[in-house]
Amino acid sequence: MNVNDSASIDKLLAIMSQLRDPKVGCGWDLKQDFKSIVPHTLEEAYEVADCIERGDFSELKNELGDLLFQVIFYAQLAHEQQLFDFNDVVSSLNDKLVRRHPHVFDNQQTLSDEQLSAQWQAIKAKERAEKAPKQPSLWQDIPVAIPSLSKAKKIQQRVSSLGFDWPTYHGALDKVGEEVDEVKEALAVNPQSDHSAEEIGDLLFATVNVARHIKRDPEQLLRSANDKFSARFEKVQGYLIAHGKNLESATIDEMNAAWEVIKKDSR
Repeated sequence: MNVNDSASIDKLLAIMSQLRDPKVGCGWDLKQDFKSIVPHTLEEAYEVADCIERGDFSELKNELGDLLFQVIFYAQLAHEQQLFDFNDVVSSLNDKLVRRHPHVFDNQQTLSDEQLSAQWQAIKAKERAEKAPKQPSLWQDIPVAIPSLSKAKKIQQRVSSLGFDWPTYHGALDKVGEEVDEVKEALAVNPQSDHSAEEIGDLLFATVNVARHIKRDPEQLLRSANDKFSARFEKVQGYLIAHGKNLESATIDEMNAAWEVIKKDSR
């Protein structure tokens, strides 16, 4: 970090401090607390992801700044309550990065993806053990509020590190087929039952496991599927309009026919 970098961070910290100043600060910023800004943090994180997915790297700089502001905001709140400050956040991060990458900062060796994963899980397990209560939960460091697809992946990674896993994706894929059959059975009895809902949840969990086995992030896959469906359906709308129809007046057969045309053209 050069002098200019340090000056920029110092200026950012000063701006944040002034925004929270009881006399001259911003009314909105002064009303916030740790919990109230969590939704904004999540929104900013998704906006960063959206820029990357769209390849909009000119806007990414701005969105990363907005995300950094969230970190600065939390640090300012903590400083005011004498819990910690921004320097403590950075210092803790520095220590963690070095500790979790011994192959880079300690013994200087090249590891395979499998070795890296095993090392990471071992280090995380040690960290959990050091700060765990007498009867620690396996999931204590998995945030409650993270998206459910991501949480499912983290749970599966945790049990996999303990040896509870299929050796390849084939077992996970067979499990998806098994769960599909169970969903069909439950729906045949009562589509509105809690049991049907539970079986659909099991199917989603099993599908995440397939994605994990092929080293894909399920949250990313579903976002991509959402985007693909949305873009294709907008083309269906355009197709119908071009043929003198609209979504409100078109029949389901007409929409399906348009869908198949758009789907075929996209291949």
